Amino acid sequence: MGRYLAGRLLSTLIVLVIVSFISFCIMQMVPGDPALVMAGAAAPADEVQRIREQFGLDQPFHVQMLRWYAGLIQGDLGQSITLSRSVVAAIIERLPSTVALACFAFVLTLVFGLVAGVAAALKQDSWIDHAIMTLAVVGVSVPSFWIGLIMIIGFAVMVDWLPAGGYITIAESPGGWFRSLILPSIALALLQMGLLARITRASMIEVLRQDFVRTAQAKGLPRWLVVGKHAFMNVMIPVVTVIGIVFSLLLSGSVVIETVFSIPGLGRLMATSIVTRDYPVIQGALLITAAMFVLINLAVDVLYAYLDPRIHYD
Repeated sequence: MGRYLAGRLLSTLIVLVIVSFISFCIMQMVPGDPALVMAGAAAPADEVQRIREQFGLDQPFHVQMLRWYAGLIQGDLGQSITLSRSVVAAIIERLPSTVALACFAFVLTLVFGLVAGVAAALKQDSWIDHAIMTLAVVGVSVPSFWIGLIMIIGFAVMVDWLPAGGYITIAESPGGWFRSLILPSIALALLQMGLLARITRASMIEVLRQDFVRTAQAKGLPRWLVVGKHAFMNVMIPVVTVIGIVFSLLLSGSVVIETVFSIPGLGRLMATSIVTRDYPVIQGALLITAAMFVLINLAVDVLYAYLDPRIHYD
């Protein structure tokens, strides 16, 4: 296992280097001048040129890239063009709200997606199965931002039960923190709930048809024990893969949801930085997001060995 983890960590480093290089190249190819955006359309040419020189935007491509990689080796992601602060400080400030939103939505996805998928499999071809799968298809098909807007109108504007947007830290008010995450986490999780429910249903139906399940039933074991212990643990092998993908999608989907609900997270920071052409922030945020994706995939692979003793990483 140790050798496997060392190899995966090395490949993770290679992936992050490739991601950082591609993101840097893309930022250089995107039309628009950050200095012009920062100075304003009516700014004189010498002021725009001064900003370019201040942030090194007037230097050749290879010089900018080498300077960025030199800072990256030292843990420095550069200086934000529009925020007047370091990229690391901006990301650290915004990351907790994004992680809280993704984790909240992940718990909802995990609980309701697995329960709905198992229930649909146990009641295959019944009205319960059809109802759950219909809701799953609706959840997968409807855009998350549209769901968010409908929920704001219904629960924040019409009945005033929950806040329409904004974010309260857990240190300020645990109750306010919980309330501020309910609507955005549900809007973010509905798409992934449908995906997880469909995968869980298909896997559970396949496992319930296996001989070892029939043998356990023939021995007179209670149905809850057959499903919960024998069938469900075997279902988790393919489902864990989907769970890793789901959590990654929740992190990436926060860009839209944070914008809709005005949550000051990493996703909204990226959206704002794209508009203002703040290249260092975009590159740093992409690198952090890619690192989280790769680490999630590594955690899924390690979890395989825990769920299935037949899997060994030697």
